[in-house]
Amino acid sequence: MTVFRLTDELIFPHPAWADEDGLLAVGGDLEPERLLLAYSMGIFPWYDKDSPILWWSPNPRLILFPEKIRISKSLRRTLRKRIFKISFDRAFSEVIRECARIRLEQGGDTWIVPEMIDAYERLHKLGYAHSVEVWREGKLVGGLYGVSLGRAFFGESMFSRQRDSSKVALVILAGVLKEWGFHFIDCQITTEHLKRMGAEEIPRTEFLIMLRKALSFPTLKGYWSLPAEDVPSRNESA
Repeated sequence: MTVFRLTDELIFPHPAWADEDGLLAVGGDLEPERLLLAYSMGIFPWYDKDSPILWWSPNPRLILFPEKIRISKSLRRTLRKRIFKISFDRAFSEVIRECARIRLEQGGDTWIVPEMIDAYERLHKLGYAHSVEVWREGKLVGGLYGVSLGRAFFGESMFSRQRDSSKVALVILAGVLKEWGFHFIDCQITTEHLKRMGAEEIPRTEFLIMLRKALSFPTLKGYWSLPAEDVPSRNESA
């Protein structure tokens, strides 16, 4: 398969042209318009500090349907204890940096390079990228972030400083997205951790059909919150 080299033109090849690993294209930039186009086509950037920007559309795709999230007995006990406080979009910059930092602390690499952080912070300011924060005694101990378009949420990364904190973030997000009528959370690449929580693999062709349906609905732009009435704050239709 051919890996396409992007130019300044705002265009991507069809995801079906990705190679067997899911790599579709190289190059381009991380401007908001290109990122939003990529997500709308089922494509996302994933690379490291030593490579150019790489664009992926894996097959199969890992999807979590909000109504199918699986909560273990131990996680239910944690939720019942109410030891964590949850918020949306209160500390996006801190969450994305923690997601990068914790991987480096564990001796691994991270795709959340400074250029990626800048790019997703811009998406957050534009109302497309969102974070879930998990707090304990006023300290940020877990969370996740991702991108929202239509009724699809594209999960990017999560981190945990205390046991179950990232799982709690995902459970709360899934519950809220279910109430808001979201169709799925795109988990992108298969991990056993997410499969244990109910995520499932589907063929890319099926994913693209589901994505098209989800994108037929307005995007809930703006900063999200977790109020009693369970609606995003400062929403705008896009």
